[in-house]
Amino acid sequence: METKNSIIHVILTGGVGSRLWPLSRKSQPKQYLEIFENKSLFEMTVERNSHLADKVMVVGNVENHHLSGKVMDKTKTNYLNIVEATPRNTAAAIAFAAFASNPDDVLIITPSDHIIDKMDDYNNAIQEAVKKANEGFIVTFGIIPTKPETGYGYIESRGDKVLSFREKPNETTAKEFIARGNFLWNSGMFCFKAGVLLDELKQFQPEVYEKSKAVWEANEKGLLNLDLSMEIPSISIDYAVMERSKKIKVVPASFSWSDLGSFESVYDYLVSKGHPIDKNGNMVIGSGKHTTFLGLKNTIFVYTETANLILQKESSQDVKDIYSELEKIKSELLN
Repeated sequence: METKNSIIHVILTGGVGSRLWPLSRKSQPKQYLEIFENKSLFEMTVERNSHLADKVMVVGNVENHHLSGKVMDKTKTNYLNIVEATPRNTAAAIAFAAFASNPDDVLIITPSDHIIDKMDDYNNAIQEAVKKANEGFIVTFGIIPTKPETGYGYIESRGDKVLSFREKPNETTAKEFIARGNFLWNSGMFCFKAGVLLDELKQFQPEVYEKSKAVWEANEKGLLNLDLSMEIPSISIDYAVMERSKKIKVVPASFSWSDLGSFESVYDYLVSKGHPIDKNGNMVIGSGKHTTFLGLKNTIFVYTETANLILQKESSQDVKDIYSELEKIKSELLN
């Protein structure tokens, strides 16, 4: 591909994976758990994009950047490390990466905790997005849905045109979206020229733009200043730019994708990779001990050293409520 500008893979590493407690903890969020054929989701993200980009940036935070560093060492990847002093949501995180780039550099923004298969389809989608980014568009990736999922946001589209962004729906609305046939899952992945994104951010969220710029200019070897960071409004890139810009395009993508945001999606993935379940669909995660389920179906037993969780697969989305309860009492079990 003949481009003078660099293609930069930007990995966002925020989030604690509250719906995967007790596997996912503050000290070891889900993207660093080596439970996927002895690799972590973070490592798989680095490998998947290594041949697509010239450079890599990791936007992490003070709590997790040492974990990211271990993965980057393991994969022998050179990278620019951007360490947020405090989480300020995705608009600021992406702005830092854009400020660290040349205006004509094309950024491929991916979270660090997604599972993606069908690599030919993935590579094709990235190439198409890079092409559109070079034409001055801000590209989002919409996944062709396989079921009425309530855990994802949706993109209403016509071809590569975005008609609307929709919040996570209830089940009835999700079924309606699927029936209408022009709704895609919002993957949280983006592609654009750094300068184009910053121009749009400056137009729609000048305060986020100016405060993020000040924070980046005061960085010391990628470490960001806490007091200055606290002044940045906390807002997602979706609200800040995607839902307002006239430069948005969507690449409808047919690669298989999951944000592994719940034990149900982890279960489905592990089953696809041959992880054992009994004849009633019961699964053990985290223990090699012989475990027998009696009179139970589709139950997941999650074992860790300090806490166990036993849940119906269908109740996976409710795990975050347990996390919230533990958070209220400042439980050590979250660490």
